[in-house]
Amino acid sequence: MSIAAIPAYLKNHDHALASPALRFGLLLPVWKPDFSDTENDNTQAWQLACPLNTADQSLMDALGARQSALRDCLLQRDCLANFDAVSTAPFATGLGNEHPLENGFAFLHPYGLPYLPGSGVKGVLRQAARELAAGMWGETRGWTPEAITILFGAEDPSNARRGALMFHDVIPRVRASKLLVEVMTPHQQHYYQNCEAPHDSGTPVPIKFLTVPPGTGFSFLIGCNPALRKHDGLDLDSEAEWKRLLVAAFEHAFDWLGFGAKTAVGYGAMQHLSEEQIESQRRQQQADRLRCAWVDETIERLHQQHNTPQEAVLRGKLLAEAWQQLDDAPLKSNALADIRNRWKREDWWGSPPGKAAKKAKAIYAEQQ
Repeated sequence: MSIAAIPAYLKNHDHALASPALRFGLLLPVWKPDFSDTENDNTQAWQLACPLNTADQSLMDALGARQSALRDCLLQRDCLANFDAVSTAPFATGLGNEHPLENGFAFLHPYGLPYLPGSGVKGVLRQAARELAAGMWGETRGWTPEAITILFGAEDPSNARRGALMFHDVIPRVRASKLLVEVMTPHQQHYYQNCEAPHDSGTPVPIKFLTVPPGTGFSFLIGCNPALRKHDGLDLDSEAEWKRLLVAAFEHAFDWLGFGAKTAVGYGAMQHLSEEQIESQRRQQQADRLRCAWVDETIERLHQQHNTPQEAVLRGKLLAEAWQQLDDAPLKSNALADIRNRWKREDWWGSPPGKAAKKAKAIYAEQQ
C-alpha cells in the first residue's frame, strides 16, 4: 500500500480541504512503506491530487478580482495592456519541477494554485516577436529587432538593457471541478537511456502528468514603463505603438506557439476572446457569484405547487412574498441580490412587465 511522506499524526486528517499544491506534493501517497521507492500503481494518488474544492475556486475568484482591480486602475494611465483568452487544449506548466512521479507542476505559493509565471509569458511573446521581425510568416506587423530590444531588453551581457515590459503571473480561472491527468508514452527507452540499438520491439512506459483542463480562462496583464519606451531614436510611446505590437505578438502566439509546456504537441493552445465574449464572461461570472440556492429551490417549489412557468415565478408576486417571509437577514440579502441580478438580465428591473411584476418589485423595494 502506498503512503504519503508525512508524520503519523497527520495521517488521520482529512486532506480534501488542502490546497492542490499540498495534495500533489507533500500529501501525495505514492511511497512504499519503507520509502525506498515509489509504488508502481499510483492511480489512487492521482485521484486525490486532482479535485478542486470550494475554497480553491473562491481563492481563484479572489485573486482574479484583485488582478481586475489592478487592471482597471492602470489601464487609465496607459501603462498596462490586458489580453483575455480561453484554453482550447489542456495546459501544462512546470513539468520540469522535481517530483517523485518524475513530472512536476507549477503551483503559486502560498496559495497552492496552478499558475503561469510571468517569465514564461515573456519567453513566448519574445519568440513570437522574433518570428514576426524575421518575416518568417510573411509580414513583420511592425516588429523590428530594435523594438524587441526596447520592449523585452537586450540579452547581450556586454550591452545589457532592461526591457520596458513587465509581465504579471497568470492565475488560470478553472471552472471545472478538477485538474486533469494526461499520459505520455515515450518509446525507444532502451535506445535513449540504455544505449542499445534502436528497434520497434521496446516496451513503452506510460508516464502521467498533471494539466489544467480546456475551457479555462487566462487573463494576461503586461505593464509598460513609460521611461523605457524610447531608445536610439525609436519612440514606441506615440499613439500606444507598444500596445499594437503586443496585439500582433499575442495573436501570433495564440495561433502558432501556445503557452506553457509541451506546446509542440498541442498543449497550451488558446483562443483570444473578443470584447463581446469578455463582457459576456464577466456577466456570467457575476451571476455565478450572486447565485443563491434558496432562489433556485423556491422557484422550483412554487413552479411545482402552482403549475406556473419558472420565468413567471421569477418575476411574480409568489416569489416576492416567499422572500418577504425570510427571517435570516444574510440569506435575505443574498437572495435579493440574486433576484435583482436575474431581473436586470431580462431588463425587468427598470420597467417590470405586468401588474404581478410591479407588485413584486414594490415588495422588494419596500424591504431594502
